Amino acid sequence: MTLIEIFLIALALCVDSLVVSTASSLKSKMPLRRGLTMAYVFGFFQALFPFLGALLGAAFKAYVEAVDHWIAFFLLLFVGGRMIWEAFHPNADDKQLDVTRFGVMCLLGIATSIDAFVVGIGFGLNYTISQTLLTIFVIGIVTFMVSMVGWFLGNRDIPVPEKTANVLAGIALIGLGTYTLIEHTLL
Repeated sequence: MTLIEIFLIALALCVDSLVVSTASSLKSKMPLRRGLTMAYVFGFFQALFPFLGALLGAAFKAYVEAVDHWIAFFLLLFVGGRMIWEAFHPNADDKQLDVTRFGVMCLLGIATSIDAFVVGIGFGLNYTISQTLLTIFVIGIVTFMVSMVGWFLGNRDIPVPEKTANVLAGIALIGLGTYTLIEHTLL
């Protein structure tokens, strides 16, 4: 996996964190200290979940090695397709939570990282430990930085175009899944 692929995966996975951090900052005008806390929490969970997924994928690698590239393809297709679907069918359930509370930040961090768990399964099936750890590290750092951008935008009343961001992220994940499949079957 190249650094460009790793970076694209990280960007695609942290779109939810960007949108949530921007919306949270728009609603609460949280101070820098809270913005840093939210970015840290989001980066932590965005790195933890693919790590846990990779452990699961690695545990089953011996059983599915002949079709691991198909599994990775379908997982990325599913997650990317779901992101595109959600862009056009947003969840209207917008509960008012106190986003400045640490517990709420953790819940939001978990909620925005579920997709990363699924993608992590593909890491465990298809990549070495060093590639997986590098990817997870980059995902955490990129998520932290993107969440800080979201905090900055929200504090300046600049909304993020959620629909466009989710569609682009979904397309990127589907493209990476397709590339993985082609790399293992045709090249």
